[in-house]
Amino acid sequence: MRFDPQLAEIRFGCGLSPNVAPPVSVDQMLATLTRPDAIAARFPIEGFDEFGHRIGNALELQKVRRTNRGSVGALAAKKAIRLVKKDARIAQATWFCQHLNRWVSTDAPFRERLTMFWADHFTTMGKAGVIRRAVSPYIESAIRPHINDSFETLLQAAVLHPMMIHYLDQIRSIGPNSKRAIGAGKSAGLNENLARELLELHTLGVHAAYDQTDVTQLAELLTGVTYGQPVTLKFRKDLAEPGPEVVLGKTYGGGEAGMRDVQAVLRDLARHPATAAHIAHKMAVHFTSDTPDPALVAALEAAFLETDGDLAAVNSTLLNHPSAWDPVQRNVKQPFQFMASALRALAPPPAAISGIDERDVRKIFYKPLSEMGQVWEKPAGPDGLPEEDSAWIAPQGIAARLQWAISVPNQLIADLPDPRQFVQTALGDFTTPAVNFAADAAESRWDGVGLILASPAFQRT
Repeated sequence: MRFDPQLAEIRFGCGLSPNVAPPVSVDQMLATLTRPDAIAARFPIEGFDEFGHRIGNALELQKVRRTNRGSVGALAAKKAIRLVKKDARIAQATWFCQHLNRWVSTDAPFRERLTMFWADHFTTMGKAGVIRRAVSPYIESAIRPHINDSFETLLQAAVLHPMMIHYLDQIRSIGPNSKRAIGAGKSAGLNENLARELLELHTLGVHAAYDQTDVTQLAELLTGVTYGQPVTLKFRKDLAEPGPEVVLGKTYGGGEAGMRDVQAVLRDLARHPATAAHIAHKMAVHFTSDTPDPALVAALEAAFLETDGDLAAVNSTLLNHPSAWDPVQRNVKQPFQFMASALRALAPPPAAISGIDERDVRKIFYKPLSEMGQVWEKPAGPDGLPEEDSAWIAPQGIAARLQWAISVPNQLIADLPDPRQFVQTALGDFTTPAVNFAADAAESRWDGVGLILASPAFQRT
C-alpha cells in the first residue's frame, strides 16, 4: 500500500486546504476518530433534545389554537406558531453554514465524510411543521457520535430515533390484535414502512434472503415503538401486537411486549452476514468506485463479521487496503461535497460563511444544490442520495456546478487567489495539463478559479 497524503484528503477527507496540512499516515487519520470532536464544539449544531423544545412549543401553541378557536388567544397562537417555524427555518440555514465551516476548517476530515455517509445511509426527513428542520439535530445526536462505534449501536440510535419513527410512519403502526386496535374497534393499522426499510436499506440489503412474511412479522414486532411528547422514544404496550413473531427463522417476543424484543432483533440484524456484505459493498462504492475491487469488499465484509460490526475495525480495514489508494479517481463528488471542498480550497474566514443570512443561504447554496440534484435535507426517498456517478454528471447538474463555481466564490472572498497558484492548492498533484492551461489562460481570477473548481479533475475523488 502506498499512502498518499493528498489523495487521503481528496478521497477520504474534505479536500485540500491551504490552511490545514494533509495527514501523514493512516494511523493519524484513524486517531482523529477517537479524540474529542473539536470541530463540532467550535461550530455547534443544535442536538435533537434541544430541538425537541421547539417542537414541544409548537405543539402547545397548536393546542391553544384548537381549544380557543375564533378567539384572540387562538389568533395570537397562530402568529406564535409562524414565528416558531420561522425561527426553526433560520436555524436550519445557520446549521448549514456550520456544516460548511466544519468542512472548511477541520483537521479531522475523515470524521466529516463518515458522518455524511452514515447520515445518508440512515436517511430521514421531517414531513411537516417544525420537525421539517430537524435533520441536522438528528444527525448531531444519532449519527455523528457513533461513526466509530459498533454498527449495532449506530443502528439502534438511528432506527429508534424519533425522526426515523416519524419519517417511516412507525408512529401510525398499530398491532391488529393490540389492546388499542380492539378497544377502538379497528381490525388493521399495521404500517410496514420501518420494517421494510430496516431490512432493505439499513441492514440486509434488497437482494438478501428475506420475504414479505419476514417484513410483516418484523412490522408486528416493532408495534409499540413510538415517541411521546414532545419527541422522545417511547414503547406503548397498548399498541403492540401480542404473541411471538418469527423473523428470519428466529422467534422473538411471546411474553409481555417491550423494547427488549425490538433491541434483540436489531442486534441480530446488525450482526447478520447479509448486513456485513451490504455495508461492505456500500462503503467500498462510496469511497472508491461504482465498481469496487472485490478484494476490498471482501476485506471489509470479513472485518465486519470478525468483530460483530465494529466500525472502528471496518474503518481501519478501508484505509489500510491497497485498493483504497489506487491513484485513479473514479467517483464523482456529490453536490454538497463539491461545494464544501471548493470552499475548503478557497479557505474563507469562518465569519464569511456564518454571517450569511437565511435568504442568501437559499440563494447561493440551497437553490444551486437543488439544480445539481441534491435538495438539502429533503431526500427523494428513504434510500438517500444516489451513489452512481451517472446521477451527478447529467448536463443540468454539470452546468449548475460551473455556474456556482464562477459566480459564488467572489461573493464570499474579497480577493480571490491567483488561479496559477490556486490550481495547486485545490488539486495538488492531481491537476492535469488542461486545468493548468485554463488557470494560465484565464482572463480574470474570477474565471480562473471557477474553471478550476468546475474542472473534471476537481469533481472526482
